[in-house]
Amino acid sequence: MQLSEKQLNQKIEEFIEANRAPLVADIARLIAVRSVEEAPLPGAPFGEGPKKALETALQIGKDLGFEPHNCDNYVGWIELAGQEEGHIATVTHVDVVPEGEGWSGDAYTMRQRDGFIIGRGVADDKGPSVLCLYLAKFFKELGVPLRYSLRILLGAAEETGMTDIPYYLERNPQPLFCFSPDSEFPVCNGEKGHLNGVFASPKLAGNIVAFSGGIATNAVPSRATCLVKGQAAALASTSNVSVTAEDGMVRLNAEGVGGHAAFPQGSVNAIALLVEYLLENNLCTAEENQYLQLLRRLHAGTDGSGVGIACRDDAFDALTVIGGVISFEQGQLRQVIDCRFPTATTGEKLEAILKEQAVQAGASFEDVEAKEPFYIPADNPAIQTLLQAYNEVTGQNKQAFTMGGGTYARCFNNAVSFGPEEPEAKLPSFAGPMHGADEAASIDGLLDALKIYILAVWRLQKVDLG
Repeated sequence: MQLSEKQLNQKIEEFIEANRAPLVADIARLIAVRSVEEAPLPGAPFGEGPKKALETALQIGKDLGFEPHNCDNYVGWIELAGQEEGHIATVTHVDVVPEGEGWSGDAYTMRQRDGFIIGRGVADDKGPSVLCLYLAKFFKELGVPLRYSLRILLGAAEETGMTDIPYYLERNPQPLFCFSPDSEFPVCNGEKGHLNGVFASPKLAGNIVAFSGGIATNAVPSRATCLVKGQAAALASTSNVSVTAEDGMVRLNAEGVGGHAAFPQGSVNAIALLVEYLLENNLCTAEENQYLQLLRRLHAGTDGSGVGIACRDDAFDALTVIGGVISFEQGQLRQVIDCRFPTATTGEKLEAILKEQAVQAGASFEDVEAKEPFYIPADNPAIQTLLQAYNEVTGQNKQAFTMGGGTYARCFNNAVSFGPEEPEAKLPSFAGPMHGADEAASIDGLLDALKIYILAVWRLQKVDLG
């Protein structure tokens, strides 16, 4: 059976119209599972939630007519066989960051409003996961033999280290080409390096009694709280920090604006608000202040200039760094940082600078993990195929870009990330960003992405990928 482009586009439109309601319903099925990583259990390497979400996604695939495959609850997949050796893959994830606070409804009961769906994971990355399952359904129903097999990969630990994909690749072949719908269009052909670590204070015996904030390493905290010795009556609340008396001490609660660590522009870090308040009001001892000054420099700007690591290059925009989760345990303050860096530096150089910054503050920089940047030239034929599909469907003329977000693409030999998130899009007042409260996605936007994916996979079949 041969199809013209016109016939293909007609079938795509018919398929999307017929599957709009069931696709949205299947996203709701997946959203209903709270798939935040927890302590491993037998048969559940990332906890019961991610396991259940993976099983739910595979059940959706089975309901669509595919045989599900499960690699020890690290990664699952469905596949449509092709005529030649090798496969094209999509890779998404079914785990999510914690829901956090500030939601207008239950984060795991998906809601629809004015053409949007709302729930933890609708944008990152459960909505795109279901899109990919329906991508396979389209080609199954089309009935045209594929040159390359199409494998829909579903991971269970993208938000917490991506250890799932290396486990899978130790047991399964690399795809000829892979794209991850865990980014924005048109095509991301490079990702910054990623460094995590902890600024750990010495043991403190001062005025801080409790300090906590943040829900995930890779999210800008929207809320933070601190309990400190002192008299509340002598202090004034601000627009961002509230002051209350508690057990003869002072409770400080900060309200910021959350966001993704890779796109911190416009966010307001609640931990930074508390640090500034503590320092400005002389609420801590000299030893505590020395550490808080380190945090002040960290939070002074998301470009890293406050701690001496700011840089950029021609392939990527500027380095970003945020303080994610902070805790106070057994007299020690621990501030986790998330840094995304270009090829102008290395993880080793950053670690050395940050360790020196910590030492100067009487602290340490520890638990460091770093992954170097990756970059594939934009003239790669597969990348050009994706670009052409996007530009044709949207009427745009956009080019490939690089970003600070980290996706599964970095785990494969030949992979990119490919929509449909819109981190800079203006959302309605009731809708929130990925990793934020009331996370939302446009239904029409998701369906447009599905059309782009179908066209891209169709054309990839004609590209020599071997």
